[in-house]
Amino acid sequence: MERAQQGPRARYREQTRAEIKDLALRQLAEGGGTALALTRIAKEMGLSGPALYRYFAGRDDLLNALIRDAYDDAAAAMERAAARSAKASRGVRARLHDLAEAYRAWAIAEPHRYLLIQGAPVPGYVAPADTLERARAVLGPFLPLFATGSPGPAVAATVDEMTAWLAADGTVGAWVARYAPEVADPPDAPAQEAREIRAASALAGAVLAWTQLHGSVSLEVAGQFAGMAHRGGTLLGAHMEMLADSFGLDQAPS
Repeated sequence: MERAQQGPRARYREQTRAEIKDLALRQLAEGGGTALALTRIAKEMGLSGPALYRYFAGRDDLLNALIRDAYDDAAAAMERAAARSAKASRGVRARLHDLAEAYRAWAIAEPHRYLLIQGAPVPGYVAPADTLERARAVLGPFLPLFATGSPGPAVAATVDEMTAWLAADGTVGAWVARYAPEVADPPDAPAQEAREIRAASALAGAVLAWTQLHGSVSLEVAGQFAGMAHRGGTLLGAHMEMLADSFGLDQAPS
């Protein structure tokens, strides 16, 4: 009896939380993170302030939920793109382009959510620690691509720094191994040296891909390319080609 009563209550609670988040996203779309106002959300929903706080403890709690949702949705988009590329037996370089375009497409479709996780920090807000793993999930599909690479001189210093990071932080190595398990058991001896080189290449490539994506996509989402002759996708594609060349990835897609 009690369990039957809890079911509808739980559903109502989730529906109300979803409605609150939808209204919060609308505010973000209108004015960015600083525009988020729980009192206005409560008014639009016909709730009192105290009633709203039964669903979210405050602004930061609501922001936590929105940020987690955004990272999870972006990661899901990247995983779908990676799966499509793998199913189509695309080459490594082509798969890099597919992932970059998937990242860009999600950001353009969800600009206010993209800027929430990749834009300027909301004043006075500190994101929860678990967003780190969610952010890593967005970049995870890039790792196996660069694990196949042969880094050239242009990225050698970055690879060296990634080698040091891997040695200093076990969670980073676990992240790389989760998405690129081949770095944990390379086919050729000596295994330890090969593993370190491939893991550092994977990490360096993913980090460099992120910086290129963030720079190009953030400029496009913010409207900074307006009035210019190029397409955002063309510019991003050029960045990915140069990055693929730096890591010796396979031939350019036809």
